[in-house]
Amino acid sequence: MASEFKSAPVSIEAPVERVYSRFSNLENLRSLIENLPADSLPADKREQLEKLLITADSITVQGGPTGAVTMRVVERVEPSLIALQPENIPMKLSLQLRLSSDGPECTSAVAAIEADIPMMLRPMVKGPLQQIVDQFASMLGAIPFGND
Repeated sequence: MASEFKSAPVSIEAPVERVYSRFSNLENLRSLIENLPADSLPADKREQLEKLLITADSITVQGGPTGAVTMRVVERVEPSLIALQPENIPMKLSLQLRLSSDGPECTSAVAAIEADIPMMLRPMVKGPLQQIVDQFASMLGAIPFGND
């Protein structure tokens, strides 16, 4: 049975088309990482971000208890949805960025995880998965869009 974990909507001061364009090509994340202020992250977290392998369609996180994990874009619906799924994990999981226009210069973004979680494991993973979507949404709301 699928479970869904959604963040509260965050407001991004940019047109939905610009937000979609930035996030639909994952290579754009590299410039965001490179332009983070030096004091915004602890050194170990910054090092982890710098080790990400990023292509237009995937992000690979090195290390960890399960080894490298690759998240691949599996669906793009312009300008409202970008969905990623991890490769080589034993459960069905999808990380989604849902976008909607709140006017000509404002976008509402919601991060969501849909996962098939066995009933016995739900109490253990509910909190961590909700925390992931909340942190992801918070990060999205903090990204400056300017007039790029």
